Amino acid sequence: MRRVLLLSIVFFSLLTTSYGQDAKKWTLKECVDIALENNLSIKRSFFNVETFKANMLQAKGGFLPTLNLGGSYGQNYGRALNPVTNQFADRNSNAINVQGTGALTIFNGLRIQNTFRQNQRDVLASNYDLQKAKNDVILSVVTSFTNVIFNQELFENANYQLKSSQQVLDRIKKQVEAGSLAMTNQLNQEAQVATNEVNSINQENALNLSVLQLKQSMQIPASETLQVEIPDLQLEDLILDQNAEAVYKIALEAMPEIKSARLKVESANLALKANKGSFYPRLSFNTSVQSNYSSLSNAPRFQQDPSAPLVIGITPVAITQGNEYVYSISQSKLIASSYGQLDQLHDNLYKSLSLQLTIPILNGFQTRANVMRALITKEVADITVKDTQNTLRQSIETAYNDALAASRSYNANIRQVNAQQEAYRMNKQRFEVGALNIIDYQVSENDLFRAKSDLTRAKYNFIFKKKILDFYQGKQIEY
Repeated sequence: MRRVLLLSIVFFSLLTTSYGQDAKKWTLKECVDIALENNLSIKRSFFNVETFKANMLQAKGGFLPTLNLGGSYGQNYGRALNPVTNQFADRNSNAINVQGTGALTIFNGLRIQNTFRQNQRDVLASNYDLQKAKNDVILSVVTSFTNVIFNQELFENANYQLKSSQQVLDRIKKQVEAGSLAMTNQLNQEAQVATNEVNSINQENALNLSVLQLKQSMQIPASETLQVEIPDLQLEDLILDQNAEAVYKIALEAMPEIKSARLKVESANLALKANKGSFYPRLSFNTSVQSNYSSLSNAPRFQQDPSAPLVIGITPVAITQGNEYVYSISQSKLIASSYGQLDQLHDNLYKSLSLQLTIPILNGFQTRANVMRALITKEVADITVKDTQNTLRQSIETAYNDALAASRSYNANIRQVNAQQEAYRMNKQRFEVGALNIIDYQVSENDLFRAKSDLTRAKYNFIFKKKILDFYQGKQIEY
């Protein structure tokens, strides 16, 4: 069963290697670009920016006057008021009314100005929130990408150890068959091969899990094939240029979450000022224009003219309750056969201009409650700034300590790997000539494998933590 399992692992490794050569290999930049395109939090933040832009557009409109046009048309039945003559008539008629109004706020406690400035800060803060969302996605992808590379190297180391232990087992079997070694040596080595098989399977599972996590951070289906391109990661030096405090001071001016929190404090202050403006009087300039038409007045039009012949019963001046017309006897001439819509609307035009002063006295404590809520929002914004700064400081201090520990571990692991490699080389030679038993040889081989794994872990820990420190200083993460 162990041999079948070993052959299956070898076949799977060959198949994976062959498939990986044909499949597209994704670089870190490509993974980040896909994640930024698919991430729903980023899309939500984008539309949040658009919402604040719409609010700012509305705030800009507060500086402009309001203009409205309106009109109405009505059909009246029975007794109705003639809006032109302001007299009642008992017959069917239709009427048209048109009007236009305008208003301009001159002073309202600087509410318009402070609201506009508040919305300016909100737009800037939302843009920084969008950048923060992008940064979170980038960090998530970089972490997952690094884990894939790390687990892939561990998987390769486990396969190498499995292959090496299998070669030793084959050699021991020949020696046992020849009678030069006891059967216990073969059994011990078979147990070692089985242990290495388990290690290889565990490392393969860890690799598959890290690939799945990378796909999830990119928000692509797990069924899609993903092969990463391993960059050439070289440690040029293990020196950290700046301490945690220096990195933190730079991050305070570079990180978008800090800029956003500060802008939200400014926005809260301006909102407080805008709400306090409701305590002040409001002065506005108003204007209106209106006119009307009534079919009751749509009759022939005459003009007094002494030179005209005497006309009897031409001009109706009133209507009795019995719907009988009362006529005047006058000397006049006909100037229009009807009093139409355009003429009435022109003649009935009414215009007005006014200044309106409103002094708030009592409004159910609405203004006072709004001011109290704005003050609480400001206090919460101040706390948020401090909390964001503390979180950033703790993240930087943790990353710095991790990077410092990884650099020390890497140096120690290099020395350990070199020593273990030399010890393994010598023990292997002694084992091959029969001067070392199988137990001591296996211990030496396991120590070398563990030292290489620790070295790989320390290497990627240091590279990643150092790049995180660069990221906090406003530098882009690149491999």
